[in-house]
Amino acid sequence: MNIVAGCASELPVAVLFDMARYRYEVFVQRLGWPLQTQGRMELDQFDRRDTLYVVARNPRGEVVGTARLLPTHRPYLLAEVFPQLLGDMPAPHSPRTWELSRFAFLNLEDNASAAPGAPQGLQALDFLRIVMRIAAEAGASDLVSVSPLGIERILRRGGIAFGRAAPPARVGAQMLCACTIALPDPVVLRLRRTGGPARPVRAARRWARSSAKEDGVAH
Repeated sequence: MNIVAGCASELPVAVLFDMARYRYEVFVQRLGWPLQTQGRMELDQFDRRDTLYVVARNPRGEVVGTARLLPTHRPYLLAEVFPQLLGDMPAPHSPRTWELSRFAFLNLEDNASAAPGAPQGLQALDFLRIVMRIAAEAGASDLVSVSPLGIERILRRGGIAFGRAAPPARVGAQMLCACTIALPDPVVLRLRRTGGPARPVRAARRWARSSAKEDGVAH
């Protein structure tokens, strides 16, 4: 598994195009989510120049996994689209709390890996750990995510500490919750480096430095 990470200005156009097509095939075609699409590509208002992407590719260069990371002191999915999942809790607003969204790890050709919301294989957990490490390297201390309830079973199986911002709520046909994942340094340092070479970490560090300069905040 090859991992690339960076914002839109850092990643090759071909990778961004393949990622958007992959998201369309997973989230729209397979899962039937009513998402904004553009010519068989899935992109929305949160795909911005400051968005940090993590993309997994197989040895043939095909996308098999994606994740989108956004700091919560800028507009993000949970606060803007699903605030009801927060209950009475105010929406996180901090350069240290990041949102994980559009997480998927699925081999579309042979179904050998895991679908978003119900990942079953070890590879999906490995990819999640890589995403967590990249988020931590970019300045995150914790993650929030709009998640189906099934993801909690997967996190528990992987020994990943998590919580809920509020009780689950039904959105359409799904029961969803605002899932929180802490990224304490001792845990991050122990994360297994499966398929995660130095390049994504360096890209995340560059992103964090440039973002701090723009916002005048320390990450």
